[in-house]
Amino acid sequence: MTYHWIFYAFAFLFGAVVGSFLNVCIYRLPLNKSIVFPPSACPGCGSPIAWRDNIPLLGYLLLGGKCRSCKRPISLKYPAVELLNALLTLSLFYRFNLSITFAALFLLCSALVVITFIDLEHQIIPDCISIPGIVAGFAASFFIADLSAPHQLLGWKNSLLGIVAGGGSLLLVAYGYQLLAKKEGMGGGDIKLLAMMGAFLGWKAVPFIIFVSSLVGSVVGVSLMLARKKDSQLPIPFGPFLAFGAVLFIFYGGAIIDWYFGFGASPRG
Repeated sequence: MTYHWIFYAFAFLFGAVVGSFLNVCIYRLPLNKSIVFPPSACPGCGSPIAWRDNIPLLGYLLLGGKCRSCKRPISLKYPAVELLNALLTLSLFYRFNLSITFAALFLLCSALVVITFIDLEHQIIPDCISIPGIVAGFAASFFIADLSAPHQLLGWKNSLLGIVAGGGSLLLVAYGYQLLAKKEGMGGGDIKLLAMMGAFLGWKAVPFIIFVSSLVGSVVGVSLMLARKKDSQLPIPFGPFLAFGAVLFIFYGGAIIDWYFGFGASPRG
């Protein structure tokens, strides 16, 4: 279905507005603060942020990247989150139109944005996102599309297998690493995060996400260690790489899987 450009503009703006709220979640959840009250304020001087300064993307530009009261620089993370969520929302709308699948994947991607930035800064993945996300993904499975099988619903069995495969596979990896290295190498947050992804995307997404996240994570990890030239035990959060793998699957997973099996199939004579 083709929509008028105004619908795409609205999708972008809606994503940016939600991104502004996601910034609140990213800042407050690790501090165990309410995401509803009190209203947003400058972390430096505590001055309440006026509504005009809180307009997504535009507010940052009008302020010149500084607090109106104390002139303290505002982190680029705030407009980056708003822009990222706006682009994801626009892309989801373009790909899935106005549908239940769009709504469910919008919820998933917004959760992944929050998880990514929290994990990058604090190296934690809040259970208050991933555990309700597992439940929401399973509930949505009755109504949303199976991205690896066009024109089919995901279904509760596929979602349940995704939860088990996602959580179970990383649990085995974490347990095996702990036995071999005698120390924890993967947190429980990553395990629940992949289970949440399996709930929304089904079991076929799990090996795809693990492969992509491991590949990209290895490249980034080795590059960082070579750049630092000293710390071979540099801790790198895995959540952002899992999130990248999930987003890649949402938009290209089905095509990549079809290409892979088509490429590997033997010609029949």
